[in-house]
Amino acid sequence: MRRPPLVLIPAISLAVLLAGCSATPAAQPSTGPSPAISPTPAPSASAMPSPSPSPTATVGPAVRIPGTITGMHVAGVQDGAWPDGNVPFRSLRLWDAGTAWSQVESVKGQYNWTLLDNSVKNAEAHKVKDILLVLGSTPTWNAKRIKPGDYPVPGAASAPRNVSAWDAFVRAVVTRYKGRITSYQVWNEASLAMFWNGTPEQMADLTKRASDIIHAIDPKATVVAASTTVRLEGAFTRFFTRYLAALAALDWPVDVFAAHMYPASKGTTDERVAYITQVTDALAAANAPDLPIWDTELNYGLAGPGPDNPHLAITGATARDWVVQTAFDSLALGIARTYWYIWTPKPYPLLGLQLTNDSGGVQGLRIVEQWAVGATTTGCTDDGSVTTCPLDRDGVPSLVAWADDESGTLPAPAGLAQICATSNECVPITGAISLTETPVRLTP
Repeated sequence: MRRPPLVLIPAISLAVLLAGCSATPAAQPSTGPSPAISPTPAPSASAMPSPSPSPTATVGPAVRIPGTITGMHVAGVQDGAWPDGNVPFRSLRLWDAGTAWSQVESVKGQYNWTLLDNSVKNAEAHKVKDILLVLGSTPTWNAKRIKPGDYPVPGAASAPRNVSAWDAFVRAVVTRYKGRITSYQVWNEASLAMFWNGTPEQMADLTKRASDIIHAIDPKATVVAASTTVRLEGAFTRFFTRYLAALAALDWPVDVFAAHMYPASKGTTDERVAYITQVTDALAAANAPDLPIWDTELNYGLAGPGPDNPHLAITGATARDWVVQTAFDSLALGIARTYWYIWTPKPYPLLGLQLTNDSGGVQGLRIVEQWAVGATTTGCTDDGSVTTCPLDRDGVPSLVAWADDESGTLPAPAGLAQICATSNECVPITGAISLTETPVRLTP
């Protein structure tokens, strides 16, 4: 399928999206099997004209790409589990770790911090200091509606009977972890009934209450809006539009917007691009402020919805390519962070794209770390056929490029001599470059 047109992210907007994040050193090169790169035969590079800049391009100050563009969930983090050192990520999202409100305060007025303490200490021990905690869900004892299908406990999807208990929990957790937990997300997938069956307006009220408390206790902490899924369009439309309207009425009490861009099981990175467009269109229609957008949970190939979407395994070079493509789609379209779900010590049947220590997906994360993290950029441009992202690391330029559709051609850029695939196999540039949707890196 053809992708929706990519929109240039000007340098100033990109700086806003990446504000507050610190850069980390690039990883060492990773190698692996990949199809050979075949530049289209053409005149020598010196005879080829440099590509003209897009007429919509905005030239501005370069911004550094932080390591936090890649986030991760870690299965068993609360019990000491952790990926090996070859799985590069700089932000941890705490969800499915026994750390939500319904699990910390399962008994009214009694906070059991054990699993949250363990998770934070585990991350800090592995030098991951950027931690995103999902605050919701509702404890059973405080639920207006108790349904067995709620996750993670009956009543978890309900609006609280007593919102002062929500206030007390938020106050307690932020006081305890001030300066250690850096971001708080109000709720997980509030567009889905199994996670939230209250109204969007009630969710906005919880958001405002949490935001006021968090900013009063820890002004440096980031407040992330409740996430919405996109793949179930009816649920997305019913929730997100009203939630944004309610946030607007409360003067936008968030620092970051959030969505989950899981495609249906047969969906690819193209569908994710379409979902990003849906989210950004909804934000524009709501006259939302220019705040960062985080994709706080993502994978591919997950079963459903419906029988026509079976589980699909995405492995090897395909998984590597999709991870790289996802990262650069995020960079080009203004998604400041992408949190992958979920690192596991061995393959996990739910996932289409595995994130075990040596999986193809993790190889893709290493390429993203090497190509992008720590480099500076002035933003990505799209000429309607090809998207290019100029990067610079310590004065050494490179260009990451890919086709918006199945194929495209890029004239050989002046000053760049070789083209490298996601396997880090490189060949000389001999003329115009044939591109696919999988990014390649052009270097001196």
